[in-house]
Amino acid sequence: MKPRKVPMRMCVGCREMKPKRELIRVVKPKEGEVQMDPGGKLPGRGAYVCRSRDCLMRAVKTRQLERALSHRIDPAVFEALDAQVESADGE
Repeated sequence: MKPRKVPMRMCVGCREMKPKRELIRVVKPKEGEVQMDPGGKLPGRGAYVCRSRDCLMRAVKTRQLERALSHRIDPAVFEALDAQVESADGE
């Protein structure tokens, strides 16, 4: 049997290509506010960030997440992302 192709996505913080499963997806639906997408299946424009605090802070500081989604992001979303990164660091 042929091995499965691993989907790769680019982190908006460090600009490195990584397997989709290793990244956190942030999505902007057509109607509504920006939110985290833990399952990676929500419809809308998505952007990916590594599960490291450095990448997240770089993406926030340079506004890469907002630029990738073409929308202002609520600080509550950044707090949720930070909590997700902290839980990933603890594992």
